[in-house]
Amino acid sequence: MLEGIVRESIGKKASKALRRDGYLIANIYGKGLENVQAAFKINDFIKEVRKKESLAFDVKVGEKTLKVVVVEYQKDPVTNALKHVDLKVALPGVVSKYMIPVKPYGTPVGLKNKGVLIVSKRRLAVKCAAENLPNSFDIDVSGLDVDDTVLVRDIAVPAGVTIVDADRVAVLGVIKAK
Repeated sequence: MLEGIVRESIGKKASKALRRDGYLIANIYGKGLENVQAAFKINDFIKEVRKKESLAFDVKVGEKTLKVVVVEYQKDPVTNALKHVDLKVALPGVVSKYMIPVKPYGTPVGLKNKGVLIVSKRRLAVKCAAENLPNSFDIDVSGLDVDDTVLVRDIAVPAGVTIVDADRVAVLGVIKAK
């Protein structure tokens, strides 16, 4: 489990000092909960996010243990180092909006016919409770030929999950290479 500290002062000077000491600044929020300003060791945070088996993972900040999902993160444009992360608390039974990654698998038939696989949407917005939260949408692309696309309506959705994006939006497809 990832352990962090609660930030007492949330000013610019305090944030810079924490970053210099190897901490990642984080905001933790959720429906009906008070926002928590926290800080985690950068290396510990990266290890935890890489080894997690589901979209939600546990963090301990102060005395509280929370199940959270990464909503957004900021990176330094030059060094590519993490600067800030927003974490949303995944409360059981509470329907909330999440961004779920799209993972294509297989080799499209269209690649042999001088096509290129284009992924238009890397993440899809869904509304669901935390217990119904899918880890990812795995899409088989082995049957796609040139000019074939997979739309949002073509994706199999688990029970209790609703995709917020429009039905006619293309998620991925194979186009002819120039």
